[in-house]
This record gives sequence, C-alpha cells and structure tokens, in this order.
Amino acid sequence: MLEYKESFSSSLVRELVAFANSAGGKILLGVRNDGTVVGVRDSNDLRARIQDIARNCDPPVNVVVESVGKVLAITVRESESKPVQCREGFFWRQGASTQKLSRDEIRDFFRSEGTVRFDFSPCARFRYPEDFDRQKYAAWMKMSGISGRPRTEDVLVNIEAAERSGGKLIFRNAGVLFFAKNVRHFFQQAYITCLLARGADKVHILDRKDFDGGIVADIEEALRFIERNTRVAYRIERLRREEIPEYPMAALREAITNAVMHRDWFNEGANVFVEIYTDRIEISNPGGLPKGMLPSDLGHKSVRRNPLIADLLHRIEFIEKAGTGIKRMRDEARAQGCPEPTFEATGFFTTTFLPNPAVRAQAEAQGRDQVTEQAGTKLAPSQRQVQAHDEAHDEAHDEAHEPLTKVEREILAACAGEPQRTPDLLRLMGYSTRTGNFKKALTRLLALGRLEMTIPGKPRSSKQRYKTTALGRKALAREKRKG
Repeated sequence: MLEYKESFSSSLVRELVAFANSAGGKILLGVRNDGTVVGVRDSNDLRARIQDIARNCDPPVNVVVESVGKVLAITVRESESKPVQCREGFFWRQGASTQKLSRDEIRDFFRSEGTVRFDFSPCARFRYPEDFDRQKYAAWMKMSGISGRPRTEDVLVNIEAAERSGGKLIFRNAGVLFFAKNVRHFFQQAYITCLLARGADKVHILDRKDFDGGIVADIEEALRFIERNTRVAYRIERLRREEIPEYPMAALREAITNAVMHRDWFNEGANVFVEIYTDRIEISNPGGLPKGMLPSDLGHKSVRRNPLIADLLHRIEFIEKAGTGIKRMRDEARAQGCPEPTFEATGFFTTTFLPNPAVRAQAEAQGRDQVTEQAGTKLAPSQRQVQAHDEAHDEAHDEAHEPLTKVEREILAACAGEPQRTPDLLRLMGYSTRTGNFKKALTRLLALGRLEMTIPGKPRSSKQRYKTTALGRKALAREKRKG
C-alpha cells in the first residue's frame, strides 16, 4: 500500500488506478526505490497536474495531496465504483508492485466486485421450451403457493427467472438452475456431492452420491442422505416413542440451502460438499464470504452473493428473512442438545456440526448390545458389514463410470505422482497449448472426483496444481487390467 517515485511522470496514473482498484494506498513523490529521500519541489502547478490525472481516470480517482518535509505524499482512496481504468488500461496492486490486468483478470475482477451477477446473467444456450422441465416448474409453483392458472411465460418473467427479448423467452442462469431438464448440460458445477466416511478423514469412503437434479431436488436429496446415514435415539414420553436425531436436521437443511444459495457459481471447478464423518458433519461451498462480509458479521449482517437464487428459494420457504440463517442454525442446534455449529471462511465457506452427545452415547450403547444383519439400520451396520460394504462399494462405484478417454488417461497418469501445473501437464502430454479435448477431460475428471486441485478455492491461481485421487488411480488400474 506504499509506492515510492523519485519524480513526477505520466506513469503516475497507473499507480493511482492500481491503488483505487485495490484497498487504497499512498504514493511518496521525491523518494527513490531504495527509500532514499531526494525531495521534490512542491508547487500549485504540480498539485494541479496530479489532480488532473486523477480526474481523467474512469471513474475519477479520489486523492489527497500534502507536503511532508521534502516529500509530496499522495493518498489514494479505494474506489467505490470499481474497476477504475486509465487510457493505458486496468491496473491493480499485487503485493508491492503494480500490474496490468489481463482480459481474464478483468473478467474475474468484474465478477469478484459483484458488477456481474451470475444468477441474473442470461444463458444463451438454453432453449425454451425444449430445455424447460415443466414438472420442476409445477412442483415449484405448488410450493410457492401461487394460485390460479397464470401463463407459464408470465410467471417466469415476473419472478425474473427469464426475460422477453425480441419475442423470445431468454432464461437467466438462476432460471436454468431451477427449471432445466438437465442442469449440468449448462453448468458442470451444478451438483452436490455427499460423502460418508469411515473415520474422521477421507481415507476410507463408504458411500458417495452426486445429486444434480436441480437446486430444489439437490437440497432435498442431500438432507435425505444425511438422514439415512446418521443415527437416532429414542425417548418414551407418555407411552409414545419419540425419535431424537443425532444431528439438528433443521439446522442442517438451513446450512445446505445456504451453501447452494451463497456459493460462487462462477467457480466451475468446485461444487457444494456434504461430508459425514464419525465425529462431525461438514457442509462446504466454494467462494468463502461474499464481498463486504467479515467473520464477525455472521449472524448479524446479510450480503447475498446470488440475490435472485435467494429470492426463488424464499418464495418456496426454503429460507426465511435475509440474515437469519446463521442465528437459526445456532438456535436449532442448542434446542436439539447439540453444540453450536462452527464456521470457517477461506476459499471455501465451511459449516461444521457436532452430534448430540446423549444421542451418540445411547446409539453406541445399543450398537454394542445389538448386532444386526440388516445394513443401513438406524443403529448402523456391524464392523464386518462395514468392511464388506466398503470393499464392494469402491469396486461398484468405480465400475459404474464410463471408460476413460485417451486424454483422461494421460492426465491421470501425469498427475499420479507429483501434482502438476497446467503448463507442465500440457508439456508432459505433448501439447503446445490447451485444446478443447484437454479442457473437457480436465473438467470431467474434476467433476467425477478422479482429479483434484491443490488450491480448490482459487481455480485460476498461477500456483494451481492437479493431482490424481484414489478414485482416479483405481480408474487407471481398471483400464490397465482391461488391456
């Protein structure tokens, strides 16, 4: 946030733009790069030239110029209307240097600043009515409580899922996520992965399901996955048996809905995860906290990354008032005798739930006293069944996928040892540049869990590397066995 310049020059405009596009900063005129003060002559003409440069930026940059001894200090305020540009382009600060933004970086900058909203953006590939699922629409209408028999096209426009243009109905991305027949045909990242692990880490996966039937169905299916794979205790009240779940189901539903609603949909290399371990449940979504939110704001302030998706969920009562989700999760967990969930925001936003200790103790006691031969009961299978299920499921899950393509085999083989950067990966495979087949193969391997990123929260990072997962290694081994 500090830049030295020995004297005034036209390149000053780059520093002004870079600081305005970042968090602001200070430029010291009359100081060499090594910090030696050489001084600069302060004058009204020099100050006017600095102000003219700042005003000619688009939008204008707010600066304050003041004399500090022999040095002229220029304080640059962070712009409220990012991104800012000058005639030479867009610039921003990376560490202690000013860098010009590339085309892709400019696009990402617009997205990160919220200038471009994913859910409101039109989906040019969606064709109405060919790609429209009337059953999903009818189910949503029933849940929303909209009465009468309004024209479908009018409703879609009124709820902003689509817009009229030149006599056609153009669907927005949010409308596609809710009402497309095949959502992943348009957005590969539109699914929820649910995992059941044996233990407190991902070394042994008992079950994995990917749900991609649309936003509403995915939330419901993820919750059912949790219900099938967690336990209950029983309490007798006035001759009636009451089931007490191991985890606060209403809070989990809220967390899954929030994960879908607040995820960064521009991130095409990651998706929502629901992970069940022996000691906790984790629900995570790519994107971290929306811009303008701090960890201390959780439960008190609401910034909606995807307002249209939130509105469509609110209409069917999947969410309540904005800003109440975190509080409701905490309140529900306490009411069910569970510890309050914890929240972590990095490149992902992760909510962690711990079980009700009384339910866990009762279920474990019952499990010791009763050894059942029926897999999938509320008391959980026996140790022998767990082992058999683990071995059988891994094989069945792997066989269920389509065979690897040649490019997929090459990618998995190259990443099976050390994680690889994209340029190194292309070189190992004999490519001079990224091809359509390469990009398609990379996306599919990530979606199937056969390949993973070393920095999942920053898919476009220059330090990003890819490594082959256990599922990927099994797929390679299967292909090798087939000859």
